[in-house]
Amino acid sequence: MAHDDVEVVVVGGGAAGVAAARRLHEAGIRCVIVEARARFGGRAWTITDTQDHALDLGCGWLHSAEHNPWREIAQRQGATIDQSPASWMRPSPEIGFPRAQQAEFREAFGSFFARLEAVAQGDADVAAAAALEAGCRWNGLIDAIGTYITGAEWDRVSAKDFDRYADTGVNWRVIEGLGAIVGAYGAGIPALLDCAVHGIDHGGRRLKIKTAKGAIAADQVIVTVPSALLASERIAFTPALPEKTAAARGLPLGIADKLFMALDGADDLGVDVRLFGATDRAATAAYNFRPLGRPTIEAYFGGSCAAELEKNGDGAFFDFAVSELTRLLGADFARRVRPIRIHRWGHDPFALGSYSFARPGFADCRATLAAPVDDRLFFAGEACSIHDFSTAHGAFRTGLAAADQVIAARAGKAISA
Repeated sequence: MAHDDVEVVVVGGGAAGVAAARRLHEAGIRCVIVEARARFGGRAWTITDTQDHALDLGCGWLHSAEHNPWREIAQRQGATIDQSPASWMRPSPEIGFPRAQQAEFREAFGSFFARLEAVAQGDADVAAAAALEAGCRWNGLIDAIGTYITGAEWDRVSAKDFDRYADTGVNWRVIEGLGAIVGAYGAGIPALLDCAVHGIDHGGRRLKIKTAKGAIAADQVIVTVPSALLASERIAFTPALPEKTAAARGLPLGIADKLFMALDGADDLGVDVRLFGATDRAATAAYNFRPLGRPTIEAYFGGSCAAELEKNGDGAFFDFAVSELTRLLGADFARRVRPIRIHRWGHDPFALGSYSFARPGFADCRATLAAPVDDRLFFAGEACSIHDFSTAHGAFRTGLAAADQVIAARAGKAISA
C-alpha cells in the first residue's frame, strides 16, 4: 500500500476529515485520508438529475451563512451562492393550511422555543418535549418540524444540548451543491478511498491503523467518522476507549431523508414554496415546491416517520408523498410527479443516520467525544461541536481544531527532542 507509513492518518473523508487533512497537508505534515466510501464528502453528497441540476442528498444548506466557512470555500471554487429566503421563512400557500391557522401555528411555535430556552436553564437536563404545551393543537406539527431539524422527535432530544446550538437564521444555498463543494475540498490530498478502517491499535510506540487494504503505521490519528459508528464500535480501539463509546451512544444520529421528485407543469405552484402533508401529526413530510425555480419537489422526512419508511425501501417514500400530495392537490396530481432519488441515511453502512442529537441527560457528551487521548488520538466531526452540531460547518471547524491540536502536539515533541 502506497501510504503504509505516515505521520498522521485521518479516518473519514467527510467535511471534518477533508478540513483536517487539508490543514495538515498545508502545514507540511505527511498525512493520508482513509475513507470507506469511493468519494469524499461523507454525509455531504451531491448528485445531478437528468437536467444536470445539482441535488444534495445530504446536507444542502449553508446555515449561519454569513459566517459559514463553506460559503467562502464555495466562492473560491467558483460556485454560485443563492441568497433567496428559505421557504420556511415565508408563509405557505393556503392549501390545507389557511393563513389564520398559519399565524396561530407560528405563535405556538415561537412560544414553544421560548419555553424550551427556559427549560434548558434548569438544573436537570430534560427532554425538549417538556416545553410542549399540554393539549396544544399544534404539538404534532411542532414535533414534525423537530424531526426535520434534529432527525428525532422532541421527547428524544436533550433540551440543554439543543439550546446550545448557535444559529444566525441566515440560510443560503450553493447552486452547484454543497456536497460537491465539500468533496472538491479534498482534491489533491493523499487518500485511500473505498477503504474502511476496522481498528486502531494505540498500545505501542506507534499507532497501527487496520484497514480493508492493510495496516498503516502512524504517529497520530484523527477520527472523524459519525458518532453512530463509534457507538456501535465499528472501529475497534486497542486498548478500548469506553468513555468515547459511552459519549457516542449519548449522541445518536437522527434520521432526516430527502426525496427528490420531478414535477410536470410546475409553473402554477410558485417558486420555493412549502406545503406540509398534514398539520395535525408528527408523521408527515414537508414539501418544497420548485426549489431554485427548478421543476422538482424536495420532500423532507424525519424521525420515526423516516425510520419506518426506510424499512420498506426507497419506493415507500414516494408512495407516502403521493398519498399526502393527492390529498392536498387532488387525485390528478399523481400523474404530475415521478421519483428522482432518495438516499436512506439510516441504512447507510458508513453513516447509520443523518446527524447527531444528544439524548436527555447527555448534553455534555460532545466535549467528551472531542477530547484528545494521549496526544495521539484526536476526534472531530459534527457530533464533536458544542454549538454547530448537525452541520457541515460544525464538522469543518472541529476538523480544523483537531488538526491544530495535532500540529501543536507535534511541535511540542519536536521542542522536547
